Amino acid sequence: MKIKSTILQSIIGCSFLIAVTATAHAQDISVSEIPAAEKMAGLQFTPAQRDSMVNQLNYNLKVYQYLHGFNLQNSVPLPQWFDPVLPQMTFSTNQQPTRFSIPATVAMPADTNQLAFYSIAQLSSLLRQHKITSVQLSRFFINRLKKYGDTLHCVISLTEDIAMREAKKADEAFAKGIIKSPLQGIPYGLKDLFAVKGTKTTYGTPPFKDQVIEEDAFVYQQLEKAGAVLVAKLSMGELAMDDIWFGGQTKNPWDLQQGSNGSSAGSASATVAGLVPFAIGTETYGSIVAPSAVCGATGLRPTFGTVARTGGMTLAWTSDRIGPICRSAEDAAMVFASIHGADNYDRASRAMPFNYTGKVDVKNIKVAYAKNYIDQLPGNSAEKGVLKTLRDAGVKVTPIDFPANLHTNDLLVTIWAAESAAAFDPLTRSGKDNEMVQQWQSRYPNMFRSARFIPAVEYLNVCRLRYLVMQQAFPLLSQYDIIIVPSMADEPMALTCLTGNPCITLPAGLPLSGSAPPSITFIGGKLYSEATITAFAKLFQDLTHYEQKHPAMFGK
Repeated sequence: MKIKSTILQSIIGCSFLIAVTATAHAQDISVSEIPAAEKMAGLQFTPAQRDSMVNQLNYNLKVYQYLHGFNLQNSVPLPQWFDPVLPQMTFSTNQQPTRFSIPATVAMPADTNQLAFYSIAQLSSLLRQHKITSVQLSRFFINRLKKYGDTLHCVISLTEDIAMREAKKADEAFAKGIIKSPLQGIPYGLKDLFAVKGTKTTYGTPPFKDQVIEEDAFVYQQLEKAGAVLVAKLSMGELAMDDIWFGGQTKNPWDLQQGSNGSSAGSASATVAGLVPFAIGTETYGSIVAPSAVCGATGLRPTFGTVARTGGMTLAWTSDRIGPICRSAEDAAMVFASIHGADNYDRASRAMPFNYTGKVDVKNIKVAYAKNYIDQLPGNSAEKGVLKTLRDAGVKVTPIDFPANLHTNDLLVTIWAAESAAAFDPLTRSGKDNEMVQQWQSRYPNMFRSARFIPAVEYLNVCRLRYLVMQQAFPLLSQYDIIIVPSMADEPMALTCLTGNPCITLPAGLPLSGSAPPSITFIGGKLYSEATITAFAKLFQDLTHYEQKHPAMFGK
């Protein structure tokens, strides 16, 4: 998020405290304490070397005390930013007009409950033909959020006042014949880590439960320009981990005994249950892919940097990204067309074209599948069914060995841990992390504390090794437009989080008895290939229509 003047004032205002802290004498580090610290870095120094080091270590300690006096907020940016573009990569930067097919005639259903699962294009047609108003449509979805939100634990706050204001604006534009985008007048939900003026932005955790950030996030501004209508701030796992927040565990609409997984939990759950036509999620490591896979949504994780993150909670500066969670690939394309873009505050953001046509040349598109993950699966697996469907449609699918020995999980988790611990430094040092719901070893309170002992040298070397991994993966990934992998396979997910490649996750079969449909993920082998992967996903959905299956319990 951009630095507001109030933040700068608070930094200036604490200068007296900083001066006192910098000159205060904490307990000095002794020579005898150094060997224990050496073990963490895999080093061993001589007694003479330790004696030489101790004065510098005590000086460093005072610098850390000075730094802690600033109590840096989550919104203060990191002035070193990650760029996924390698020297050998080239891209077109020409944005062509993007047109979506909105049906000329769509009938209002006899049972208005069926509107819950209409596509964005269908709803847009109804609005443009004045068969329903945006105010009426927004009320319809707000009522569904009220009816089912507690069942799914997927709503943190309703934004009724904002929704009515934006819906009335949309209706006024329709009355004048003004069409801004396919999203005009369409209700949606935001993961509750995005700031919107006049709302609480809770990050899903008790220490921030009453937080109000008087700022409008970039993605919200983009959707506002498109004419979309914000109806709710949706649940997220605490500080963007898992599906548990201060209101409980967000549920899977197909099976209320299961969680919805991934931190974009509410976005996936609410969309699949028809409580919103679409929602916005974020991903650092699996938080769009996993809930989309588990709940049967169509989730687009774009190339790193294609949607500016200004006004959103920072978890890891070099990995966080924003994307739509929808019920179809065409819907995801419509949403991404409106939200993609860069600004001056998120220096890692990059304005790249999204030249979506919705069409795929099956004879020329280059498609591969990860044979080392799929070949050993049963013959009736959803993944093998996907391959058969595509081959029957004339798509050539080449087997490849997807890289599985690059320790990508270890690298990504180390980067994520170090950056998130820095992003939430005041939370750890204040002790308010004890108020968080999730206190077991694998969750953030312990992860942040443990990450304080990652040496800066090692963090930087992990980042350098990340670059080597990007270089090693590029020759293979870039050969293909699409690479098909199981959605929840760790190495493909982790590798493409490190490289910044996009992917789309979507239903890959019919719903199983009492559970969600299986899923598949299509990775874009090239950066900024969102138009290709969404069109390819649309082709698959046009062949199968798996995305048109919905959980029966939310049909009324």
